Amino acid sequence: MEPIFLISMPGGSEWILIFLAVLLLFGGKKIPELMRGIGKGVREFNSAKANVQQEMEEGMKEPEKTEVPKNS
Repeated sequence: MEPIFLISMPGGSEWILIFLAVLLLFGGKKIPELMRGIGKGVREFNSAKANVQQEMEEGMKEPEKTEVPKNS
């Protein structure tokens, strides 16, 4: 039997360490720019997801089209 590893959200001290690591890597001036880029990416992802969902719903609503062969 294989062990099951559960991944949970970081706690308070882990968030502080993550924040400090990001601050050291990117610097204080780059963080707002980084967050703006992440926000833009999330918005684009949600928009694309909504478009795909809408197309799927529209495709399910369309009646099935059958072609009738013509006798000439």
